[in-house]
Amino acid sequence: MTRDVVHARRTTPFKEVVRLLDHHRISGLPVVDADDKVLGVLSGSDLIRNQAHRDGPTPSPAVTASDVTAGDLMSSPAITVHPEQTVPDAARLMERRGVERLPVVDEADRLVGIATRRDLLRVFLRADDDIRRQVTEEIVVTAMGLPSDTVRVAVRDGVVTLDGRVEARGQVPELVHAVWRLDGVVGVVNGLGFRVDDRETATPSRRTVSP
Repeated sequence: MTRDVVHARRTTPFKEVVRLLDHHRISGLPVVDADDKVLGVLSGSDLIRNQAHRDGPTPSPAVTASDVTAGDLMSSPAITVHPEQTVPDAARLMERRGVERLPVVDEADRLVGIATRRDLLRVFLRADDDIRRQVTEEIVVTAMGLPSDTVRVAVRDGVVTLDGRVEARGQVPELVHAVWRLDGVVGVVNGLGFRVDDRETATPSRRTVSP
């Protein structure tokens, strides 16, 4: 995410919002209150839509651009994420809701950053060695509690290949899922084996039917 966020207040005039977007070369910004809590999001499309309505067949001569504020035009409530949410989760939310940016808020809904589509794409430029190191140290050793040489990890262009043998069969999907959720991972090739099949085997119960 970007931590230095260009934002507007509810009372920021229309023209000042336009100047902010133009000066910083951005297409939208969050709108916050006096406590930096996110109230909504305002995009260039919202500004254009407002002007289109004003210049329609029945414009209101009493309303000028100086009368319109960010609070009048913003989309609210804002769709937000928290810093601990993963990039895949943010990307899915962005795609599902059809938005270009997600304000990042803390536990009190105060603005701490913003994530754009460009920010989310940037994580896929992570070096393969960084991904391999994170898989081994944070997932295999720390999260799964396995010796570091239990799973051989290879990464090429963001595709992670896992080889080796874990103790229990149930650890395989758990490990693969954890790797999939890492920033920069674009695919996982699973070559893992297991020593013990710990799947629960359902034994059908026998029913006695009285004649």
